[in-house]
Amino acid sequence: MSKGLGNIMKQAQQMQQKMTRLQDELAAREVDASAGGGMVTAVVNGRQQLLSLKIEKSVVDPEDVEMLQDLVVAAVNEAIKKSQDMMQAEMGKITGGMNIPGLF
Repeated sequence: MSKGLGNIMKQAQQMQQKMTRLQDELAAREVDASAGGGMVTAVVNGRQQLLSLKIEKSVVDPEDVEMLQDLVVAAVNEAIKKSQDMMQAEMGKITGGMNIPGLF
């Protein structure tokens, strides 16, 4: 019985090492999303950190700041969602699709 437990612990440690390595790899990956037909584009890494934000000049209207704010929020939120989806898909490969609470 203790041999079985030792194997389980070893497998858990290996999975943890793989997940740590994957998280580091994903941090270097970038995803982007745009809003307003490409008028605002956000780039986010695998750690859900905003790396850049591109705003086309034609969408900057001092009379309609709210529209620009909405486009920025939409682009950033979509980029973060893509980053989270990427992370879950890659982690799912390691965990075999198991949903481990607190992992993501």
